[in-house]
Amino acid sequence: MRLSVLDLVPVLQGADASEALRQAVLLAQAAERLGYHRYWAAEHHDMPGLACTAPEVLLAHIGAVTGRIRLGSGAVLLPHYRPIKVAETFHLLSALNPGRVDLGIGRAPGGSAHVTMALSGNFLENVSRLPESLKALADLLSGEYRVEGELVHARPIPPEAPEVWILGTNNKSASYAAEFGTGYVFGQFMSDREAGELLAAYRQDFRPSRLGAEPRAIVAIGVICADTEEEAARLTEAGAAWFRPEGEKGRIGLRRSGS
Repeated sequence: MRLSVLDLVPVLQGADASEALRQAVLLAQAAERLGYHRYWAAEHHDMPGLACTAPEVLLAHIGAVTGRIRLGSGAVLLPHYRPIKVAETFHLLSALNPGRVDLGIGRAPGGSAHVTMALSGNFLENVSRLPESLKALADLLSGEYRVEGELVHARPIPPEAPEVWILGTNNKSASYAAEFGTGYVFGQFMSDREAGELLAAYRQDFRPSRLGAEPRAIVAIGVICADTEEEAARLTEAGAAWFRPEGEKGRIGLRRSGS
């Protein structure tokens, strides 16, 4: 089993966003040094406790100060963006860091209703068009995207394309990953569902594609480390409250997740 890190890039008490990002770099370097396989950064918007709104920018910097660990988004929230811009961005990352880049795709809003409106307008309408966006993204990454019959390329073309994953917590995300032949990441740390059921459905329905010849799965779980179970429980509760958006209740994963 390979272990990886999913980083929400929290702004902890007594720190600011610059310090949170510096700690993210140190975390990625430590993970590489300890033999972890991947470092992924999440995307969230207008959340005071989280500092990463653009994983691709952070990953470009981390790629320059690491040498082996895979770098990825956990996840780019595709309903907010045009597929060609996502493909261009991750082709550029892949050209800078050949053979090291993962493109994780999500369909969550990543923030409040108002910041979602600011980002992309009618989010529900954008989500309804996700299958079209996923097909366009697959075509762009494979060099087969056409507009009015003319090929349009997402340049620069890297020596090795990014590895594509779809992230989620339910049957819909698993079915998209199976349909488009991508890897599937189940977010156990923010779901009450059991991973086994969804992973079995994903593997059963998987269709080989340009994005993947066989199923690939990751399970993301929350991890809290402390000297005692009592201290770990206290940190868990404090962390959940700290990362929760202002005025909003619900579960949210903590800084580090294994996969």
